[in-house]
Amino acid sequence: MNHNDRRQVIKTEEDLNERLSRPDKLDMEAMSALNGDILILGAAGKMGPSLARLAQRAASDAGSQKRIIAVARFSDPNVAHDLGAWGIETVRCDLLEPGVLSGLPDAENVIFMAARKFGTTGSEHLTWAMNAYLPGLVAERFRDSRIVAFSTGNVYSPCSVTQGGAVESSVVAPVGEYAASALGRERMFAYGSSRWGTRAAILRLNYAVELRYGVLLDIALAVYEKQPVDLRMGLVNVIWQRDANSACLRSLAHCQSPPLILNLTGPETLSVRYIAEEFGRRFGTEPVFLGEEASSALLSNAAQAHRLFGYPTVTPAEMMDWIAHWIQIGGPMLGKATHFQVRDGNF
Repeated sequence: MNHNDRRQVIKTEEDLNERLSRPDKLDMEAMSALNGDILILGAAGKMGPSLARLAQRAASDAGSQKRIIAVARFSDPNVAHDLGAWGIETVRCDLLEPGVLSGLPDAENVIFMAARKFGTTGSEHLTWAMNAYLPGLVAERFRDSRIVAFSTGNVYSPCSVTQGGAVESSVVAPVGEYAASALGRERMFAYGSSRWGTRAAILRLNYAVELRYGVLLDIALAVYEKQPVDLRMGLVNVIWQRDANSACLRSLAHCQSPPLILNLTGPETLSVRYIAEEFGRRFGTEPVFLGEEASSALLSNAAQAHRLFGYPTVTPAEMMDWIAHWIQIGGPMLGKATHFQVRDGNF
């Protein structure tokens, strides 16, 4: 993304989707060097469509003949339609249905995005089925592929705010059923790697941001609507969604056995109070706060990923500029709060 584009606000959803899927030189080089097709499991969520399109555009721009295959239930048929219009193959299915995985095409590269978080409380069994049982099946079915699997920074417990965030070697101590099942996902792919030598990478992400969804949007909306900003989780890490998707694609070249584990987020540790005040300045209003910052927060140190892929291309200040403008022009939202402030693990 060039400097002029970064300075320009995003005015339409079409422009947003284009920005979120615009490949850079590194993406094109990665797709050119990567052998085989890419199969994306769980491709209809918040990140999947832009990831699939980024892969397709990067491969096309690099002159690499590569099938990009997106698999999901596609409960919103518009998502499948848009993917098809972008030259991406779609397969509509429920990955938990018996026998479905055996019918999917083979691919040298698999990206696992299927997951369940919200609604876990009261339906824990379904969360475990999606987050741990299904990964075990996928690990066996695609044992001969490279597998990049999205995980979450929630596998760590909140750490002291003076610590600078958990690193990949930190002890995992998930809080709550969702976080525990996410660790189960990691363990299933690790099992597959140990059993069959499958090369894999596990990305512990927190938190991807775009203009329709994310921690920054949650805080911005609270400020804009003059609602209290919850300070229970007083510090956060964020990353622009395109940068997270770029790192995902480039992680395919780093798959190994045992799996490579990477924290995936931005380099900044951001104060929720600071973010709210910054949005207050942009909106010309004074934020209202609820509670006080705790001495710990859910934070990740992504220095290892930054060494491999470089720093993210979009800064938090740029994201905040774009989000503030998006809210002011009435841009569409996904209507899904992140619940980043939750500390007890109940989602």
